Amino acid sequence: MKSESLQGMIQYFADALVDDVSQVQVKEYQSGNQVKLELRVSRDDMGRIIGRHGRVANSIRLLLNVAAARQGKQAFLDIIEPL
Repeated sequence: MKSESLQGMIQYFADALVDDVSQVQVKEYQSGNQVKLELRVSRDDMGRIIGRHGRVANSIRLLLNVAAARQGKQAFLDIIEPL
């Protein structure tokens, strides 16, 4: 599994959760064995991505950390608020 698949995994989850798939953007930044992913969705879909009390976002982060750990990496997910 390559680091591109971490980005693809987040893209897949976000596409499944939101109504406006065209607004989903995932950017990846790497530094050594650390991977930072930024997820942007439309303002209307922020609630679907974050979930009640942040449960959906925490679940996505948990799955991301498991996938990254299998690659020997650390991963971080930032959900960026739309402008």
